[in-house]
Amino acid sequence: MNRETLLKKLKALGYPLLEPENNPVMNETLAAVVESRDPRLWEGFPLVLANGLKKDLFDYDVAEKMLKNKDDKAYFQRLVLMSVILYEHLGLKLLFVDKLGTSRFRKSLDESLFSEYLEKFRKDEDLGNGLEGLSSARVKNTFKRYFEQVEVDFKEYTQMKDEFALEYALSQVFSKKQKALFMKRLKGEKMTKTEREYYSRTVKKKVLALANEELHKLAGRLAGR
Repeated sequence: MNRETLLKKLKALGYPLLEPENNPVMNETLAAVVESRDPRLWEGFPLVLANGLKKDLFDYDVAEKMLKNKDDKAYFQRLVLMSVILYEHLGLKLLFVDKLGTSRFRKSLDESLFSEYLEKFRKDEDLGNGLEGLSSARVKNTFKRYFEQVEVDFKEYTQMKDEFALEYALSQVFSKKQKALFMKRLKGEKMTKTEREYYSRTVKKKVLALANEELHKLAGRLAGR
């Protein structure tokens, strides 16, 4: 993929440097970004990845196989990890990380490096450790500037972050099945007899506990410590 084609694909994926091209090939584009070893393009990697994940266009394993060079594969892993850490730092992690599924990325997740990069984002320091010369501040600013343009406006962006926070909170209290029934009940959707019985027997008890005003006050007090 030549540079002009690559930049056009990046534009279509939410990182506008040149005019867009329809139907971009996500995995090929991200692989080409990695191979470019261009810091400016790498700064937009989290943005392009996020847009691809939102549209279910990205497959970690497929993109990785497109990289033949061992060093490029290592850079790719670092860039995806760096992107996930950025989403965590901005409160957007749940939206994107779950879509990585059971890929090799999940299996090779480096927890120590996760903590290191997260601290770099918090302090706006250069990332280093495999991504030398890449500024966490520039990566963050690029993502926020263009991602907010992709969304309708900043208000919706804020609302979306609130939804992710709610999703995370629900996941801490309910199992996946219980959360699905909770949302069904909330939306007034029809449930089967088995679902209704399970909701009444298990989920409703947790809902009542969460609605307890005294428990809510105590939890808030503990959360502030």
